[in-house]
Amino acid sequence: MEIPSVFFERAVGQMSSLPGIGRKTAMRLVLHMLRRPRADVEALASSLSELVANVRYCRVCHNICDGEECEICRSASRDHSVVCVVESVEDVMAIEATSSFSGVYHVLGGIISPIDGIGPSDLEIDSLVERVEAGGINEVIFALSPTMEGDTTCFYIFRKLAHTSVKVTTIARGVAQNEALHYTDEVTLGRSIVDRRPFGN
Repeated sequence: MEIPSVFFERAVGQMSSLPGIGRKTAMRLVLHMLRRPRADVEALASSLSELVANVRYCRVCHNICDGEECEICRSASRDHSVVCVVESVEDVMAIEATSSFSGVYHVLGGIISPIDGIGPSDLEIDSLVERVEAGGINEVIFALSPTMEGDTTCFYIFRKLAHTSVKVTTIARGVAQNEALHYTDEVTLGRSIVDRRPFGN
C-alpha cells in the first residue's frame, strides 16, 4: 500500500520496529494518534524523550532508576544479604508484583545464548561475582527462565561463585519449562520464590 505522507510512513516504520508490533498494528496506532488532540500526542513524545534522557541503570543491580541507585537497593527495609539474579528488568517487576521477596536483585541483562551471539562477557556476571566477593551476601537465588539457555547461565554463574561460601539456590520449577519468567502468573512465581531449593540438587 502506498502511503501519501512521508511523515506518516516514517512514524509507521518507527512504531513497527517495537517488539510485537507489526506494520498493520503500527498503522492503526499512528492513525489513532493523528485523531488524538495534539497536546496528547506531544505529551507522549515528551515522555519518551524524558525517558531516554533521564532513565538510568542502577550502579549496583542494573535495574532501571532515575538516579545512581534504584529504590530497592537504597531501601533499608530490604534484606541485602539475599540477591535474586534475574534476566531482565521485566523479571524484577514480575517478582515484585508477587510481594513474596524481600531481598535485592541483580539484573544480568540477558542470558548466555551462543546462537544469538551472547556470551558471558555481554552480561552483568562479573559485577555479580564482585558483589558476592565484597561480602555481606549470604544467598544468591537464580530466578532465570527455565530454558536450556537459562540453565546454562545458572551453571556458569554457579561455577564462577564456587570459590565463595555463598549459598546458591534456584526457584522451584512451578514455572513452566521454556516459559519466560515475566509471563508466569503471580501466584506460581511467588510460590517458586518461597519454595526455592539449593542449586545443583
